[in-house]
Amino acid sequence: MRLSVYFTPWGLVPAAIAGKPVVVLDILRATTTIVAALANGAKAILPAASGEEALRFAQHLEKDDRLLAGERRCLRIPGFDLGNSPLEMAPGVVRGKTLILTTTNGTPALVAAEAGRPVIVGAVTNFGAAAAAAREAFVERGELTVVCAGREKLFALEDAYVAGRFVQAALGKSRSRRALEMNDAAVAALELARRYGAAWASAVTAGAAARQLTELKFKSDVAAAIEVDQYDIVPLYRDRHVTVSTRG
Repeated sequence: MRLSVYFTPWGLVPAAIAGKPVVVLDILRATTTIVAALANGAKAILPAASGEEALRFAQHLEKDDRLLAGERRCLRIPGFDLGNSPLEMAPGVVRGKTLILTTTNGTPALVAAEAGRPVIVGAVTNFGAAAAAAREAFVERGELTVVCAGREKLFALEDAYVAGRFVQAALGKSRSRRALEMNDAAVAALELARRYGAAWASAVTAGAAARQLTELKFKSDVAAAIEVDQYDIVPLYRDRHVTVSTRG
């Protein structure tokens, strides 16, 4: 059995994850925003690796059926309908819409992981549901990779901590490490999760991303990102769309 963590997607080799279960995390803020949008009735999310790609996607959808959302340097892209804030994803705004989303870190991580099956979109706000799906996939397939979006191609504390929580969830209560292989990042993420324990807020707010968002007047977004198990949904990314899993 194998558990792997990548602190950024930049070292990820698509062939290494092809057809294997993957969890993608960008706690501040892309995966949190995706979870909020889908929980509040969005039809689907189309992650775009760049603003230009987002605009190309938009050309293939009716204007009344889609919303352009995204950020650069944490701020809404000029001309887009929405930024990258979970608080903007209100039911009256997103219900029935397809969101085309591009962000600095999160959407490139999703695109990098698209060869996985399934690709689970994780956040603090849907942790219980997403972790259960990840553990089920790990037990069934004997392998799980957690991909952190990171911050500007570097390590991000909040993503690494939540990755450690997913590793803990995948392992369950088993104390046996026989026949279990973990890469160094998985070991480090697990130690980080042990260091902070269940103190989600302490871990998420300790990093540079939380400080930057607070300085830019997005403190409420940080608070929204640490509402544990606010939603009981499992978004899955496949064929360039993120939709809600219909779990039986």
